[in-house]
Amino acid sequence: MRIAIKYDDIDISSAGRVAGHHEAGDTLVRRLLRIFPESTVIAPVPRQSEEFDVVPLEGLDPTDLVVINMDAADSPHVWQVLSRAPGTAPGTVAEPRIMNFVWRPVPSNAPRVHTATLALSCALFPTFADSRRTANEVRELVAKWTAQHLYEKSTLSWVNLGFRLDHIQPRTYSDVPIVLYPSIYLTRGKHPEQFFRVLEQVRRSVPLRVEMRLQEDSLVSEAAMSISQRDWVWMGPLTATRQSYWEALARTTAFLATADKVSYGLLYVEALGAGVIGILPDREWARALVPPSYPFIYRDLAEAATMLTRALREPEACRRQMDEAAGGSFSSWIAQHHSDDAFDKAIVARVEEWFGR
Repeated sequence: MRIAIKYDDIDISSAGRVAGHHEAGDTLVRRLLRIFPESTVIAPVPRQSEEFDVVPLEGLDPTDLVVINMDAADSPHVWQVLSRAPGTAPGTVAEPRIMNFVWRPVPSNAPRVHTATLALSCALFPTFADSRRTANEVRELVAKWTAQHLYEKSTLSWVNLGFRLDHIQPRTYSDVPIVLYPSIYLTRGKHPEQFFRVLEQVRRSVPLRVEMRLQEDSLVSEAAMSISQRDWVWMGPLTATRQSYWEALARTTAFLATADKVSYGLLYVEALGAGVIGILPDREWARALVPPSYPFIYRDLAEAATMLTRALREPEACRRQMDEAAGGSFSSWIAQHHSDDAFDKAIVARVEEWFGR
């Protein structure tokens, strides 16, 4: 069986590699290519590289092919295109095999057409979600927006994404504590204004440096230009290599999360695994990432400022608190609950269960 991976926003370098290292989507494409060697990547312009072939959707032969679609709302369209693939006998329709991979939060304020299409797609095609939270959102979406008989026959599975533990680098230290802005976007749902409201308060009592690595659209936005006028903020593009990404995390002291909603929170988990002290909001998605008694969950911005100040002044004491919350070793807890081994095994098992070997 052959695997084809569809992710419309994939960033492929001139050397023919998946280039993004901060965007979860690109990271997941790389992971799928590792799990399923010799997979094809679906993109408009065909090309060949040492690692994978890029083929337009219209050029795929659906025979013995499973499409893992990371753009889940688009699966009905993928089915229509592949069902009329060249070589299909006149008057017949091929039966494409398509699997949704839902790895983003289910949008709550999307246009009705998109919401209904996503719900129908998840009802018609087996769906694999990146966390229990996402799976619950998908289940509720299908129940609300589709017919009862479609909901009852829908197929859904999930596992936490996790990350590769061998990417973690030894901790290094800087003269001034570094606070990470834990997103590559400056969108409304990430609340950068709340992030800087807290940081402005904290820096009055603790010297600090903020590091921001932004996706191109955010990097050239008016908001970014305004933020960059602060001389204690470093802002730049996404790191060029996986090695430089993890080296940057190794020297980071803390991050402050202000997002309303995330699906799994891969960037947060990677930072926590690298030894960064995470200051997290009191939200369901955040509590799902850490032990139940994790000590740095804030209820309001004043509490966030207090926690971040202490994290920058006494980082080792804070890490000891994190160890205590994890029952001995926070890094071991992260490894147990967020290793990508479980994800790798689960997605292979679901592909075999749903489509055969």
